[in-house]
Amino acid sequence: MDKPVIDLARYRNAITRLNPLSISGRVVQVVGLTVETMGLNCQIGEICEIQTGDHGATLNAEVTGFRNNHMLLMPLGSMEGIQPDSTVRSVARAFKAPVGMSLTGRVLNGLGEPIDNKGPLENVEWVSTNQTPPHPLQRTAIDEPLVTGVRVIDGMLTCGKGQRMGIFAGSGVGKSTLLGSIARNSHSDIAVIALIGERGREVREFLERDLGPEGLARSVIIVSTSDQPALVRMKAAVVAMTIAEFFRDRGMDVMFMMDSVTRYAMAQREIGLSIGEPPASKGYTPSVFAMLPRLLERAGRGELGSITGFFTVLVEGDDFNEPICDAVRGILDGHIILSRALAARNHYPAIDVLNSVSRVMPAISTREHLQLASFARKNLAVFEKVRDLVNIGAYVKGSDPEVDTALLVQPVLTAFLQQDRSDVTEFEKTVQYLSEISKVTSIQLV
Repeated sequence: MDKPVIDLARYRNAITRLNPLSISGRVVQVVGLTVETMGLNCQIGEICEIQTGDHGATLNAEVTGFRNNHMLLMPLGSMEGIQPDSTVRSVARAFKAPVGMSLTGRVLNGLGEPIDNKGPLENVEWVSTNQTPPHPLQRTAIDEPLVTGVRVIDGMLTCGKGQRMGIFAGSGVGKSTLLGSIARNSHSDIAVIALIGERGREVREFLERDLGPEGLARSVIIVSTSDQPALVRMKAAVVAMTIAEFFRDRGMDVMFMMDSVTRYAMAQREIGLSIGEPPASKGYTPSVFAMLPRLLERAGRGELGSITGFFTVLVEGDDFNEPICDAVRGILDGHIILSRALAARNHYPAIDVLNSVSRVMPAISTREHLQLASFARKNLAVFEKVRDLVNIGAYVKGSDPEVDTALLVQPVLTAFLQQDRSDVTEFEKTVQYLSEISKVTSIQLV
């Protein structure tokens, strides 16, 4: 009779997370979000446990800085229960995230813990979230388009596998709906979605309405709502990226989505200001602009698989030149602008094609496709230039051949640019649609 096979992986993981040597200190001061301690000698990024009651309750915190031989800790939870001289012990390890194929279909919090009532995580490993981006010379070239199912993106702003795109918009213009459509319909092996600083009610709406059961079944969701501590919101982003890197290193094409980079930057700003870092631009500390490329550069193509990133940027006051927008736009491989004016006209997705760009589209699209997209973009630009004249009836047909062409194309082009969230268009049909738009003028002239 064969002996039963015992899976020892979970026990090995538990043992590696134990700390046989316990060194303790004490709390001397709490100011804002920062807990100041003495008696410990730890490294930046090391995890400590703070005693928060008389019954052995503890709170995890991370070392974020030093001041006058005292350590500055940022808690990974509520600071309720901390008091003067509370015991602080070093865990002697950096923050870790769970990775494994069994994460598919799960919803985790910012610390990598399940919150979907589906039981504990099984068959996972815990790895450090402090990973480095792929070596520049080991990144393979982006040479294959990634189909999103959204016509305006596939046709006019074609994305490649391993590209990093930014979605820039103010509040309430349709970022989450667009992300849900891409996650649900994109041709990728798996999607990893990080919801950073979202409203609590929006999380369930996104899962059930925008993503749907089919999208959730092939996704890993990491959630850290706006009421969570700043450090937890930051950790949610790196936990999600670490999970995406796990799938990429196994040769999979990963769709990574993060909503939003702005709230990630705001969390880092809170941390920086709490530990005494001076503000540099619009209240953002220098560490914000150092952390952004460290996170965003981790996406992209590796030696085996790819991480295609869609990062939303919440534009404050609809100012597309504010510091975070400028910084992110300079790091990513393209940007999609969502226009409030288009949304007001019930034009969804509200993508402003003329102000959006995909920097890798020329390398992954055929010559014919590029010509068709250029024709559509040109006529869209001409029409926008004379829109006001046309609306008030001041334009006389025949005055300008280019305007006449744009007016003929506009109804069909508008129908191409608008798309219901439940509508999915294959890539070949998208290119065919563009081809039919280019034939409208010849049909009208015959």
